[in-house]
Amino acid sequence: MLPFTADALLAPMEGVTDPAFRSVMLALHQPQHLGGSTTEFVRVVDYAVPQRILNAKLGLSTGPIPVGLQLMGNHPAAISATAALVENTWASWVDLNFGCPAKGTVSGCAGAALLRDPHAMERIVAAAVAGTQLPVTAKLRAGWDSPAQLEVLVRAAEQGGAAMITLHCRTRAEGYCESVDWSRIARAVAAVRIPVCGNGSVLCHADIARMQAETGCQFVMIGRAALADPWIFSGHQATRTEAFAFVQRYVQVMRAGAPQAEKHFVGRVKQLLSFLHPRFIDAATRTAALREPEAARLHAWIDAVAAGHSDAALL
Repeated sequence: MLPFTADALLAPMEGVTDPAFRSVMLALHQPQHLGGSTTEFVRVVDYAVPQRILNAKLGLSTGPIPVGLQLMGNHPAAISATAALVENTWASWVDLNFGCPAKGTVSGCAGAALLRDPHAMERIVAAAVAGTQLPVTAKLRAGWDSPAQLEVLVRAAEQGGAAMITLHCRTRAEGYCESVDWSRIARAVAAVRIPVCGNGSVLCHADIARMQAETGCQFVMIGRAALADPWIFSGHQATRTEAFAFVQRYVQVMRAGAPQAEKHFVGRVKQLLSFLHPRFIDAATRTAALREPEAARLHAWIDAVAAGHSDAALL
């Protein structure tokens, strides 16, 4: 049985959904608004990933909203053994990554590379299912360079024993292009009997219900739009002060976890600022923030805006 508490889920994003970001995001929402979140992927090669790495990827449990641990690899035995170890963590499910389009991933025949081999995908899903009593889900794109084999791909995941398929409706070749075709999600819904989670260009809270109505998907996964507006799951119309209080809290949680990694924090904070919706930060201020070289000045400005000083100058 799937553990989700609501229909809208936070997507796994490499370089984003680390324990610090997830803890702040999950604390922002009630379980009836945000149904679950997934870790950044854990790369599995030809051996079981050590327990300590799985634990570190998850971090500490942060409350009632469930979290899944995402694995990515092409070695069935290693995937199975790692899935078994996930049972020793507090994760609520195992997710398998068949969508990452990064060149390094694809060259290693993992992630989106497996879209070219549905039988291998099915074997990997089956191996994970055999290794754990937790639900196993599969996240995949609509195809390698064409959506022509979409039904073949989603059925392969279903036949492997996946409890749910998340379909990122872009192909690997389309990357993260702006235009999307939600009819591909509807095709996946029609092709399988298990729940389908739609993913791709959900830009506002209303799009959650709209995607469900237009495609028939049961769940909706949101990625980059949750960085632009962390309240997209509930529909709360946050103020600029609230948005910067969110950024401020993110900094605080990162610092508490690893106070020596200030340079890393600045990169993560600037990444979040680059995505924030224009209603929270104007273009000139965003540019100034992203160019600010001094961490102390950047954090002081964030603190000032979070305190309600809307005219706080960065420079």
